[in-house]
Amino acid sequence: MKKIDENTYVPSRTPLLDRVADPSELRLLPEDALPQLAEELRQETINAVSITGGHLGAGLGVVELTVALHWVFDTPKDRVIWDVGHQAYPHKILTGRRSRIRTLRQPGGLSGFTKRAESEYDPFGAAHSSTSISAGLGMVVARDLKGETNNVISVIGDGAMSAGMAYEAMNNAGARDARLIVILNDNDMSIAPPTGALSRYLARTTSGGTYLHLRDIAKQLAKRLPKQWERRAARIEELSRTYWSGGALFEELGFYYVGPIDGHDLRQLVPVLKNVRDTKQGPILVHVVTKKGKGYKFAEDSADKYHGVVKFNVVSGAQEKPKAKAPSYTKVFGEALAAEARKDDRIVGITAAMPDGTGIDIFAREFPDRAFDVGIAEQHAVTFAAGLAAEGMKPFAAIYSTFLQRAYDQIVHDVAIQKLPVRFAIDRAGLVGADGPTHAGSFDVTYLGCLPGMTIMAAADEAELRHMVATAAAHDDGPSAIRYPRGEGVGIALPPEGIPLEIGKGRILREGSAVALLSLGSRLQECLRAADQLAAAGLSTTVADARFAKPLDIGLLRQLARHHEVLVTVEENAIGGFGAHVMQVLSREALLDGKLRMRALFLPDIFIDQDKPDAMYAAAGLDARGIVEAVFAALGREQKIPIVGGQV
Repeated sequence: MKKIDENTYVPSRTPLLDRVADPSELRLLPEDALPQLAEELRQETINAVSITGGHLGAGLGVVELTVALHWVFDTPKDRVIWDVGHQAYPHKILTGRRSRIRTLRQPGGLSGFTKRAESEYDPFGAAHSSTSISAGLGMVVARDLKGETNNVISVIGDGAMSAGMAYEAMNNAGARDARLIVILNDNDMSIAPPTGALSRYLARTTSGGTYLHLRDIAKQLAKRLPKQWERRAARIEELSRTYWSGGALFEELGFYYVGPIDGHDLRQLVPVLKNVRDTKQGPILVHVVTKKGKGYKFAEDSADKYHGVVKFNVVSGAQEKPKAKAPSYTKVFGEALAAEARKDDRIVGITAAMPDGTGIDIFAREFPDRAFDVGIAEQHAVTFAAGLAAEGMKPFAAIYSTFLQRAYDQIVHDVAIQKLPVRFAIDRAGLVGADGPTHAGSFDVTYLGCLPGMTIMAAADEAELRHMVATAAAHDDGPSAIRYPRGEGVGIALPPEGIPLEIGKGRILREGSAVALLSLGSRLQECLRAADQLAAAGLSTTVADARFAKPLDIGLLRQLARHHEVLVTVEENAIGGFGAHVMQVLSREALLDGKLRMRALFLPDIFIDQDKPDAMYAAAGLDARGIVEAVFAALGREQKIPIVGGQV
């Protein structure tokens, strides 16, 4: 590699990435070859994601950090834990998975996050944020109990540091004086990136063993002084350290603070990481400043649009987004919430760091003073909403189903027990495709359905979602939830305004006499297709939309059970949800007798790996074919289904 100036290198003609099958081969490279390797790794990441889609900006921001970590530390013996894991694509390329990197997020391919079953270099799976420090501390304690000496490094972003769990872990680690290394990857804090020789010198000095040792001696000496002198000495040390680094908060939690340092300058990163590796002090926090999308102009200029991408053209940056046939459920929710807010100034919107993903951004553009992004803090978001509700406001907490799981105690203790009318807008209900099991909304009907006083709605289409937002806005008798899927609606015309539904009342869309299909949520269209196929086979079929998982429409259940041979419930939720509640009612009503044959269709009792959503639902038996097969199985008849509408 030829050096032009302090910041510019011309790559050699021999590609280095081809020589690096895993980190053991990476560590054979000389240190001055690392910048070239980083550039090749960046280009490989861009090219791979342009084909597969996925998270781009975050991975590009940690290319140099990834190279430095694997060059300095003895991975996989030394554990590197990537918080969230969506920035770990370069890590996957360097750890023996380059040949499969273009299967990223594809059926049967690599996960879009770290995954223990995928590689020994992924010591902890993560797709939700703020878990890395807790997991790292657990590994440190296990290491010490076993008498081992390996390093444990937790990499966490500044966004993930907005979650209380990160500070709980740091507080525990600091109290234990555990030899844990935390790297704060700061790509959004309002801290000027450090530049120049002085910054590099300070970072190296404050991470060095001599400096850390002297600091420790000073602290021990101060403890031997009279109390008033101990306090003065500690204050002087803190003020001087804070002046240079701004790390007082972390040191108060018991961490030695190093930084901030430029996360794209390997001349800074490598010596600092070596010092941290070699010291016996701990715990240590290294503050690294990076830029999302680093090295790819389009991602640098538009970090939000290139955080997560579909397939794109590397040269032009244009993403291959197909033209939408219908508005997304997220957009419909955001617009419906804004429409209700125009009529009621008590309505407020809350999101936990996902304004775009939940539609709260649409609401916020019109009502900025009534929209609240609390950061990656779902527990706080729910109790914050409870406080608003206690004072007569109408909070809508818009949180993905998979992330709402993180706040379950708050839902129970702070909302449900107090019967506070918090409205939960649960986006990404059901299966979500390429993000896989960590992001699937598989459990919310089950974990909410067991709570007394909870009203649960599930939108079958975008028009129903608009009506359900109006229903929730009008419903003040305890907490409520609306669940709806990811992606586009079905293309049904939207009503001019939402009309509140009668609580606990479903609807019948098609009348029949032999079979009843009772759907909850967006599987309704598949039920209608199944009804067509059953009709072609001579089975007259009723199709009903439950609308509510709780309270159930008892009158509708009685009607369907008494006047049909077969009753099949269909839901995009795990066991213990809607179907279980229906069976409980029918059992209590003595309607589960020998005359009625009932089947409950729900998500299988497994974590389903990533695939196209349609393929995932087909594998789960929740498409039209699966529904028809369930009906014939219930009847004990041989299945003979003609082709209807291009489906078998």
